[in-house]
Amino acid sequence: MTSDPRATQPKYQRIADDLKREIDAGRYRPGDRLPGENDLMATYGVARMTARQALGVLKDEGTAEARRGVGVFVREFRPIRRRGIQRLSGRSWGGGASVWSADIASRELTVDQLSVAEREAPERIAAVLGLKGGEPACVRSRRFVLDGKPVLLSDSYLPAALVAGSRITDQDTGPGGTYARLAELGHKPVHFQEQIRSRMPTGDEAERLALAPGTPVFLVHRTAFAEDGQVVEVNEMVLDSASYILEYDFDA
Repeated sequence: MTSDPRATQPKYQRIADDLKREIDAGRYRPGDRLPGENDLMATYGVARMTARQALGVLKDEGTAEARRGVGVFVREFRPIRRRGIQRLSGRSWGGGASVWSADIASRELTVDQLSVAEREAPERIAAVLGLKGGEPACVRSRRFVLDGKPVLLSDSYLPAALVAGSRITDQDTGPGGTYARLAELGHKPVHFQEQIRSRMPTGDEAERLALAPGTPVFLVHRTAFAEDGQVVEVNEMVLDSASYILEYDFDA
């Protein structure tokens, strides 16, 4: 006789699974309010703590989000498809387009926090850039906001001596951005390497990205190489994983 595996699950997990099935079936759609603690207590005959734990499972998994004083709602997910290959094509930024244009289509992406400064880079960055003896880097730090929600933190490091006097040291780098300006300086990026990993955010990252509890981040470390093999930029990015799909489309 086959036993029901649900019988060994905690009650709160069974309730959470029921709610997820109803979400998958379309009974609750993105933006809809889920049953509250009182509703779940009445429906399942459980204590408030059990009902609270069930809703907590959905929030921790990123399926739902709490709105203070209103309730728990199915999270709306309009993903940013980060097209890892197309976005770095020289045809794109070489033609004056932003590398971000491949990701967002007609949606509005803005930078609401921006600083450009010359300072000493962290040791791990300086080693990749080949900076020695305290040589400074030009550091471009930005926070990107899409549809009113912070989605990305970016710190871009370039050898200060390489970009001195160029628009890369200005807040607005102009059409095509940093890579187009590097090309004008004779240091056109011809090869990129990206490393991606995931972890839980630091307190500062969670606050700046307005992350829901339990939401991890993607870390993207990108290195840009000129034709002579020189590293011309290191970019470290922190992405809200609940906002992104990482997409790679290439021929075999």
